[in-house]
Amino acid sequence: MNRDKIGVIHGRFQGFHNGHLEYLLAGKSRCDHLVIGITNFLCTAKSERISSIDNHRLTAHANPFTYFERMEMIRLALLENNVKESAFSIVPFTIEQPEQLFNFVPRNAVYYITIYDDWGREKLRILKELNLNVDIMWERTEDQKPVSGTLVRARIRSGEDWEQLVPKSVAQYIKEHNLEAAVKNNA
Repeated sequence: MNRDKIGVIHGRFQGFHNGHLEYLLAGKSRCDHLVIGITNFLCTAKSERISSIDNHRLTAHANPFTYFERMEMIRLALLENNVKESAFSIVPFTIEQPEQLFNFVPRNAVYYITIYDDWGREKLRILKELNLNVDIMWERTEDQKPVSGTLVRARIRSGEDWEQLVPKSVAQYIKEHNLEAAVKNNA
């Protein structure tokens, strides 16, 4: 398989879990440099496009972690998995305002996505409307999703074991920075 020079991947990453890690490592295996875009980076996105498909993504309950916290979780997880810091960048990704996207990411990259639901299909449509080179790495049903941020946050809130759902470095970061409280306070 030919490797792309620059790949772009994106997600909300609220919080970063093992399914996200699978996604990022699959993207990184296809390119020399991976640009990782964090959506809803201000945690205040308002978008009719999103809310008409999945309003949950816009609630405080579903967005307890800041951009910086998510960026650190991603960075630590990739370093833990032997991805060199020079091989990736982490930036905001304005999928909710696609007209702003190229302030943060290059046009000439390959955009890797995965699809699990209607929101995934809508993101594909948005990227295609922008005439971007999109590579669908896989399409799975919700039942085939290995883990979700919703599950991780629910387990943190209920006091159940959540640490095996996230990379070790992410669990350590969440605990060291008392971010379990942020999740519980956004209940």
